[in-house]
Amino acid sequence: MFKTIDRVSLAEGLAEGRILLVDVREAHEYAAGHIPGAFSMPLSVFDVRALPPDEGRAIIFSCAAGMRSQQALMLANEQGAPFDMHYAGGFSDWARSGMPVEV
Repeated sequence: MFKTIDRVSLAEGLAEGRILLVDVREAHEYAAGHIPGAFSMPLSVFDVRALPPDEGRAIIFSCAAGMRSQQALMLANEQGAPFDMHYAGGFSDWARSGMPVEV
């Protein structure tokens, strides 16, 4: 149903400024560590109107392991936004692989 992006493509897109990563984990999870540059929009208060302007970047949703990011995509679609991509591995995959983490 939704498209996925892998860790390498996500890292490249973030580095090149082509991706706006939206982390839908709860605030305490985000504060404990997140992918550098990710915008926090907890699923519990998700509102597509509160997202920053994409400025031509692809909007990708991320969570801990890929479940809540899919829920966020469904909510975004219900709210009229045509987003369709998430990082299925989520923060768990990112951190386990040794990628940089911001706190």
